[in-house]
Amino acid sequence: MVDLSVRIAGVEFPNPVIAASGTYGNGECYTDLYPISKLGGISCKGMTIEPKLGNPPPRIAETYSGILNSVGLQNIGVHGFVEFYLPVLKEEGNVIIANVAGATIDDYIAAAEVLDASDVDMIELNISCPNVKAGGATWGITCEGAASVTKAVRNATNKPLIIKLTPNVTDIASIAKAVESEGADAISMINTLLGMRIDIRTKRPILHNNMGGLSGPAIFPVAIRMVYQCYKAVNIPIIGMGGISTWEDAVEMMLAGATAIQMGTAIFTDPYAPLKVIDGLAEYMEKNGIKSLSEITGQCQPW
Repeated sequence: MVDLSVRIAGVEFPNPVIAASGTYGNGECYTDLYPISKLGGISCKGMTIEPKLGNPPPRIAETYSGILNSVGLQNIGVHGFVEFYLPVLKEEGNVIIANVAGATIDDYIAAAEVLDASDVDMIELNISCPNVKAGGATWGITCEGAASVTKAVRNATNKPLIIKLTPNVTDIASIAKAVESEGADAISMINTLLGMRIDIRTKRPILHNNMGGLSGPAIFPVAIRMVYQCYKAVNIPIIGMGGISTWEDAVEMMLAGATAIQMGTAIFTDPYAPLKVIDGLAEYMEKNGIKSLSEITGQCQPW
């Protein structure tokens, strides 16, 4: 029997496959399909200190090998999450990662303080969302901005802290090192790439927000490259994401340097995709005599 478990910042995951924030709700849409406790964990829908309605529609656009979204962090707020969703999730037995966004550092601090007193297992800071007109993208695109919000939240909570990095930068490894230096326990990467589509009939952008975040298989090679670069630069665990659809993709991401992975867009086309990846990983380990996933993390051998 192979051991699929992984440990990140002292938190034990039964397997490395985590549902990515913004693609799995808070698990409520999938409980009729399978026990969501089969997943390694759930990164819950991005939340802010106050409820948000998000951006006006249209806010989803299909594109080649992926989708564009500009949902804009529609959510019921941190207090609503703690009151309504968290108790149900804890009953399911999942590792719960609370994904937090904010327009100001004070917003991040306030949300972290609420979650610090809750039963969530980890906090993931979304400092990289390209869909929000204020905040998110600002913090994640410079070392100084990313470090400042990391430091502030690190001082506000004792929960294990994951920083979710944006790919919309020139040197992601430097930003990874900056958040590590200010107390990040792990990094997750990559968030969506900024993209745009135009309706040739109306001559207007398809998304009402004009631009949005590109996710899906189209961004997978970019994600692999960035995880590989950051693995060489930091000493904290990496949760890899960005276009993972199959167990082969998951293995490739781990070879690049990821300790665990998140899946998102693939779930829209196949809700069972994470379970297939878990089964595929187990079979791959058995066939190759791998006892622990740590044996393959970061084992890419460059030419």
